This record gives sequence, C-alpha cells and structure tokens, in this order.
Amino acid sequence: MSTGTAQQQTKQHVRHPDRFFIGGKWVEPSSRARIDVRDSGTEEVFLSVAEAQVEDVDRAVEAARKAFDRGSWPRMTHQERAGWLVKIADAWMKHTDAFADTWTSESGVINSIAKLAVMGPAFTFRTYAGFADTFEWEEPYVSQDGKRSMLVREPVGVVGAIIPWNGPNALMAYKSAAAMIAGCTVVVKASPEAPSSAYLLAEICEEVGLPEGVFNFVTADREVSERLVRHPGVDKISFTGSTVAGRRIASICGERIARCTLELGGKSPAIILDDYDLDTAAESISQSARFLTGQVCSSLTRLIVSRKRHDDFVEALSSRFSKVKVGNPFDAATEMGPLAMERQRDRVEGYIAKGQQEGARLATGGGRPKDLARGYFIEPTVFANVSNDQTIAREEIFGPVLSVIPADSEEQAIDIANDTIYGLNSSVFTNDPERAYAVARRIRAGTVGHNAFKTDFSISFGGFKQSGLGREGGTEGMYPYLEAKTIILDQPPPAK
Repeated sequence: MSTGTAQQQTKQHVRHPDRFFIGGKWVEPSSRARIDVRDSGTEEVFLSVAEAQVEDVDRAVEAARKAFDRGSWPRMTHQERAGWLVKIADAWMKHTDAFADTWTSESGVINSIAKLAVMGPAFTFRTYAGFADTFEWEEPYVSQDGKRSMLVREPVGVVGAIIPWNGPNALMAYKSAAAMIAGCTVVVKASPEAPSSAYLLAEICEEVGLPEGVFNFVTADREVSERLVRHPGVDKISFTGSTVAGRRIASICGERIARCTLELGGKSPAIILDDYDLDTAAESISQSARFLTGQVCSSLTRLIVSRKRHDDFVEALSSRFSKVKVGNPFDAATEMGPLAMERQRDRVEGYIAKGQQEGARLATGGGRPKDLARGYFIEPTVFANVSNDQTIAREEIFGPVLSVIPADSEEQAIDIANDTIYGLNSSVFTNDPERAYAVARRIRAGTVGHNAFKTDFSISFGGFKQSGLGREGGTEGMYPYLEAKTIILDQPPPAK
C-alpha cells in the first residue's frame, strides 16, 4: 500500500476532524485553533484536527461528570456494562484497517505489524467485559463485633485518560475498558501527534449508541492538558508518557488528593549470562528492538554481558542490526520504519552524539539512511563499551539505540541492571530456568522476560521506581479504577 493511499483512507475514516466527541455528540470546538499531523514517513501534513482549549476540556469533564453523577452508566449491573464493551469490541474489528493505517502514518510502525496489533484492543474490551462475571466486586466478611459485613468495590468516578503517541490505540483501550466496566466515565486526552485512534473509537461509540457522556475525547497540547489534571471534576488521572511529565502530573494530583496511575519511562536491561548463545541473543534483541523504531518504553536498551564475551556480542548484534531494512513502513519489505516526528529524531541524534562525546564506541549506525531523503528515519545503532554512568545508559532515548555494557561477574551484572531510576522491563538470557528465576527475583522491574523481550498486559504491566505508579491490564489493572467501601450491617441484606 502506498502512503498516498493510506492518507486517503485516513481522511475517509476520520470523519469529524474539526470536532470533539463530548456528551455523545460531535461538538464544535471553542476556537478555530488546529493541529497539523504529519506523516512520519513523508513529513507531509496528512490530517488537521481541532485543538482543544480550556473551555473544551471543561465541557468534556462536565459531560462525563453528568453521566457519572446522574446518568445510568454507574447504576447498571456489571453484566449490562459488559454488553456495551462487547459491542465496542465487535465494532472495533470492522475498523482495524483504519486503526492500522493511521497508527503507521502517525508513529512509523510497520503497517503489516500494525494490522495484527490493532486487533488486540478488541480483545482487551472483551477481556474486561468478562470481568463482569469473574472479578470480585463484593467480598463477604464478618466484622469484629460479629456483624454481617462486606467489602464492595465501586467506580472511582470520572477518569481523565492521557494517551501517548507511540501506541495510542492499545493504551486507550486498556484505560477505557477497565474504567468503563468498573462504572466510570472517561475523558480521553489524545496526543497532538497521534489523535486518529481517539477519533476512531469515538466513531465506534457513536455507532453502537453508547450512553452519552460515558466516553468523551479532546485533543490538546501540554498547557491545556494540565487543565484536565487540575480539574476538580476529575476523580482520577491515568497517564502513559514520560517520567518528566509523570512527575508533574503526580505533583498536581497530590495537591488535590486525586487518584492517579502513571505508566512512565524505562531504561530496561537484558542480562546475557555466560551459558547462553550470543548469536541467539543478538537475533532476539535485534528483532524486538526495531519494533516501532525503538519508540517503546519497555524496550531492552541496556544489554549487559560478561567482559570476556563483550566484543563477540557487539559483533553479533551489530551484524544483525546493521542489516535491518529501513524504509517506507507501508512497504512489505521494510523491517523498520521512521521515528514519529522531527523532534524525536533530533532527540535521538542528540543522544547518539552524546554517546560518542562521552567515550562509548559507535559499533554500527548513528546516522540517517543515505537513501531516504524524506521522513524521520534513523539507522539502527549499537554502542559498545558503554559505562552505566554514561548518559546513553542513564536516560531514555526512545529510539533504536542499544548500549552494550560489560560486567565482571553475574553479581555485578545484576547491580548494573538495578542501577537506574527506572524499573519497567527487563530480561535474563540463560539456558537454566532455575537460574533465570533466581536472577529475575533480584531485578527491580515490573516485568522480567526469559530469553527474549516479553510483556503481558493480560497479567499486569507497570514499573518499579520512577517507571510509574500502579499497573495496567489484567486483574491488577482493575483496582486503580475502583474505591473500596466497607459496609457493616446489623442484618444481612435481602437475597438478590
């Protein structure tokens, strides 16, 4: 598929780019301000959408507040809400091409991979619909004075969901589905760089007839987005993005004791132990590290290997990474697409320059592909002999830049892995599962994979330390959208 065709489909599917979805209707914005969205592979504007102002955020919150305080949604049974989530899942499957094509244009993900990945959110909505029957919404207890008691879990209220540009469709689904089955109403704040998924989900909500005010969305930049975080009508913020932004959001929520969950940055380590084949490890890491051009918070970017095997591993990794075909993400032969935007490429190039200045050895890559004059492309890059105190080993780059760090022992490798402000993801490469488990228990990270990049939102996803607060996905991902209430009764309530 050509990029031109993708642009035409984007314009066809995003039917109301000049409006917001608020209170079950497509409403005109309060101003004529627009946001131009550029195709990451061509640098051309392919979509122009309304830019929300404070008044638009206030309207969206008011609609969600009204739906929660006086509407039917939180007073439905979980099974009734589940029916709506199933309708959304069914409708989502009819729009997968639109979700895939817009995601590719906005963020640079390979289109063939996107077409498979965008089916996941439909599964997410179905999974949370299933929680209507399996989650413990009420637990019976006997209080200390012998009274019949129960612990009930009720919706937290109005949720402000702030969505990043790298994986907007999946992350919007996880936040919205969990909030909705709990009985919350939602205001999604879409990223200015990737608003299409929110438009498409809003169209689905309109298509299935979702009760008004349950799902609302606006697109805004940071200054206006802060209004959503500060708004007294918002009970909880669910944010995915940078640690810098997460610190700001946490401080604002702390001022008014608002609930928040934060899925933030990562600088995830992979420890390659001495019993594991280096070529196999290099193949696995070179495959996963090019997904979404490395614009993945949980990507394995610090690769820790014994000093005696360092050079051999660098050679194996560089050989594979340098052969990755970079190009048009809509081309079936392409293995890695562009970065999402110009400022992101500038950021990655700045870190590559910093790595060289601080003495790390550039083993492969480091520049722009010579045959690609347009688009935000960067070469897959490997640095060797990286010290864990260097900038490229400390800070999240958010691009296909890998740092190989030598260690003198397994103990030191674990220390290096944990010597970071982050704790999102990690992996251990070894043929011994007992050894893998032992090392995994010592790594301070929300997920530890074995012999590959692995993650599973259906269990839980989130990080230790400054990689965030709370979890998304699975049963663990339900609790942040609920408040626990203890009810102590003199007599048991009538049977339902």
